[in-house]
Amino acid sequence: MTGNTGYDEEERTFAALPPARGQGFARTWWGRAWLKALEDTALDGEQVRTGRRLARAGAVGAVSVRPGRVTAIVQDRDGTGHRADVLLARLDDAQWDRFLGMTAERGGHVAALLDREMPPHLVEDAESAGIDLLPGMGDLEPECDCDAWDHCGHTAALCYQVARLLDQDPFVLLLLRGRGEQAVLKALQAYGDGSAGEGTARADGVDAAEAYAAGHILPPLPVPPALGEEPPVPPSLDTDTAPPPGVDPDALTFLVSRTAAEARRLLADALRPGHGHEAPTGESPVAQDAVRLAAGGPGPAVTARLADGSGRDPEGLALAVRAWRLGGPAALAVLEEEWTPEGETLARARAALETAWDPDERPALRARANHWTVTGSPHQLRLGRDGRWWPYRQENGRWTPVGDAAQDPATALASATLTSGDEP
Repeated sequence: MTGNTGYDEEERTFAALPPARGQGFARTWWGRAWLKALEDTALDGEQVRTGRRLARAGAVGAVSVRPGRVTAIVQDRDGTGHRADVLLARLDDAQWDRFLGMTAERGGHVAALLDREMPPHLVEDAESAGIDLLPGMGDLEPECDCDAWDHCGHTAALCYQVARLLDQDPFVLLLLRGRGEQAVLKALQAYGDGSAGEGTARADGVDAAEAYAAGHILPPLPVPPALGEEPPVPPSLDTDTAPPPGVDPDALTFLVSRTAAEARRLLADALRPGHGHEAPTGESPVAQDAVRLAAGGPGPAVTARLADGSGRDPEGLALAVRAWRLGGPAALAVLEEEWTPEGETLARARAALETAWDPDERPALRARANHWTVTGSPHQLRLGRDGRWWPYRQENGRWTPVGDAAQDPATALASATLTSGDEP
């Protein structure tokens, strides 16, 4: 693990990372989720931008991570050092038992963790079991000896540095939540051997007379079952009977399978925190649904019908599918809807662009509507209506989405400037 200078089951210390000039702070989706918790919570956006500049300049010293707390000394531009702490609530023993049991049942989750990955399914399954692994709005509590009452530049800089550490090793997050890598792996091995929870098993249900005598003091309801790894397989439509006129069996089979997949996605989406608060998009339902179906990978004939029915050419549908896979309806709207920021929205966008880079690093940008193109370069930033920045790169004469959205335009542009052979 790069940067790890000490290891303890209850504490890990990471050496100061080099400056991140011209780079994004989070390459992984879980690293970006960590930063989103900071950026959505902080009341003073200027302090967040100050923290980003400090972290980018290498002002964050060695980072100490232990259950519930991460600590570092952060230096101001004048060299004054401040102790910054960020607190995150630990999981209790019952939550850890549920998380470990759920993870041990799915070999893919264990393998991903060992590969220093945190797949979305792991986080979704944990949420279904009532466990929030990733922080949300208000979960990152700041403490700093500069006496700021909210996130200051020092705690914000520490959060940006932690995002880089999380990119390298998601066990950093698990340690913050209460247990270190060796404790987690040992517990998972115990579950795999069937030795976890010995002596604590009890029969399902409660005796009726015991329940009646208890009155309102009843045991809690069981945790809802986790979603399956994959949607159910639909029945086969292969028969010896010729289909009725106008019915395409291949298209019907595809629609049935995509309906099952979409039902599973909608259920998982409904179970996550913040469901129902997404920004609306201007894409028509029919055109949007065609892209969603095409993202499921139908055959060429069905794909051609979807392109024609949604008013797109094949290349346009392929671009829309790429955007959809990166960010769903929001990413699709940014691809296909051009709008002009005005008033406060435009002022916030200009302020974000002005402070995202140091003066000697700021790229020359040419603005048109909600698109900012890097002068003399095939790279572009697009502003979504929710205030996030999307990275684009020109490929074969078309502007192509190449990465997830970010609150920080410099982070987004770093994704856009990957080599043209890289995938987002």
